[in-house]
Amino acid sequence: MIQIDLKSRKPIYEQLVEKFKQLIINDVLKADEKIPSVRELAKELTINPNTIQKAYRELERQGYIYSVRGRGSFVSKEIEKVDEKKVERLKNEIIRNLSELIYLGLEKEELMKLLEETYDRVKGGEDND
Repeated sequence: MIQIDLKSRKPIYEQLVEKFKQLIINDVLKADEKIPSVRELAKELTINPNTIQKAYRELERQGYIYSVRGRGSFVSKEIEKVDEKKVERLKNEIIRNLSELIYLGLEKEELMKLLEETYDRVKGGEDND
């Protein structure tokens, strides 16, 4: 279900956060579905349980999962609200960055090419960093 690239420069816990977010956003993991325990996942992936715990804390902080004491961690029902806020924040960041690139002299064609290349790389699964 989850694969980690040990050769990546990206920390393992960040890779875990991204993988879980992908699974949740793409409805592979459904609302209120239990996710593997820290111990189970650590054993399955042969990585330190503290790394898994750090990823779970980050996912909980971002609103993607919630914990129930003694029962485990589950996919949040509120994911759509989290995504709407994040999408709006990211759009505003893009507008600021695009404005700066335009001010620095990038032409529309260059910006469009950058957008298309980024989209193709991410959708093609080549987004390594």
